[in-house]
Amino acid sequence: MTESVELSSLDLRYEGYRLRDDAREARLMVSITQRGIEDPLEGVDRPPWHILLNGFKRCRSAKKLGIASVPYVSLGPEEATAILNLMRASTDKALGILEQARFLTDLLTVHGLRVTEVADTLGRSKAWVSMRRSLLAEMSPAIQELLFRGAFPVYSYMYTLRTFRRMNGVTQDQLERFMKAVAGQRLSVRDIERLARAYFQGPASLREAIEAGQLSWPLEQMRRVPDDVEGCSEVERALLQDLQLADKYLRRVVTRCHDARLKSEAFQAQAHLLSGGLLNRWDSLRERIQVFHDRCGRTKGHLSVASGGNSPARHQSAIPSESQQRTENHPSAGCDAAHGAEGQTPDRSGAVAPAVQRLPGLDPADARETRGGSEDPGQLSHPDPTGA
Repeated sequence: MTESVELSSLDLRYEGYRLRDDAREARLMVSITQRGIEDPLEGVDRPPWHILLNGFKRCRSAKKLGIASVPYVSLGPEEATAILNLMRASTDKALGILEQARFLTDLLTVHGLRVTEVADTLGRSKAWVSMRRSLLAEMSPAIQELLFRGAFPVYSYMYTLRTFRRMNGVTQDQLERFMKAVAGQRLSVRDIERLARAYFQGPASLREAIEAGQLSWPLEQMRRVPDDVEGCSEVERALLQDLQLADKYLRRVVTRCHDARLKSEAFQAQAHLLSGGLLNRWDSLRERIQVFHDRCGRTKGHLSVASGGNSPARHQSAIPSESQQRTENHPSAGCDAAHGAEGQTPDRSGAVAPAVQRLPGLDPADARETRGGSEDPGQLSHPDPTGA
């Protein structure tokens, strides 16, 4: 039953459980100015307070507009029941996946409900509940804060950054540093994806540029990288595939060789033999790759940045100032055997399809300096304009 309650009687302890969206909230405030608050706020009664669960955007808009009382309806006699009623009645568009995850975590930890009990009440599977619980568990508090206050798009985190973490061994600390560097910049999903590839797969100079807040330069570099391998021969495509696979398996070996479970005598004997063979070929391999890398870096569309390494002076000099960025004459993009097939992998028919890959093509002068040296996260949901 709908009633009118004083705005000052609302308890906002669950405000941090809902995603902020300033643009949507601004549109909602315009609507409230014209037509008033049409849908009641929802919560649970705990006299003399009304604990708000749904309608935080309407609440904040009412405060800004000087509205003293708002329509309100109770969802249950106590918090756990009210949260379950809210989740059961809400569509996926009313509660996003992260909002669902935070409420579910609260039900399982604070209120002591079991996974089976929650799943049965909501009419969902136990896997649906468990996946959302684990989604928050894999995030640091800083990452959660960036997502819930709307500083970083949930879509980009779910479908770009989590993919890097599963497939490329990116750590939570690396994700956090990247998200803090680009948060609040109002970047498109596509530009965030470009910056993520530059940060996690590119040379150190691109990473340092992003962390320094110089986003326009790495974005310009990444826009020159072709999105497909059109114009490359079959031989070139085959080598691009080999380079991609080599990068993938080298990353895997580097990660797995520290596994403490690798301790049987049979394993160590064979691993010693195989790793020795790799070390015998290492200098030759590095020299050939360096020459190949330098040669490919002389073509159009290459990234004129330093590749890898740990020299702070070299990295700093590779990052142009803002004035240099404005006056730099960028070459047009092109396709070459080393860099024309960014993100490609062959499908069963032999065609090449997009995939995540190392960044191609670097400046030959900078490259010479180095000689010394993945469960489906579920449907993303967006709150309704008249919702929280």
